[in-house]
Amino acid sequence: MSHIDDASTLAVDWWKSSRSDTGAQCVEFGIVDGESVAVRDSKNPNGPALLLSRTQVAGFVDAVSEGRFKQ
Repeated sequence: MSHIDDASTLAVDWWKSSRSDTGAQCVEFGIVDGESVAVRDSKNPNGPALLLSRTQVAGFVDAVSEGRFKQ
């Protein structure tokens, strides 16, 4: 995992979950290349972004879907 300081400098199309509400606390994803995906805070498009592998993103999505982060 790595990061970039200003996510707006990435030449990607950003999207967020279709279940996100307007103004909600959301993250956005952008495909960087065949191996990397960027993740940023939707409220801070000029802020930092994490650069994750597709495998890492898939693992995160699976964990959320399975409810492993519920308190």
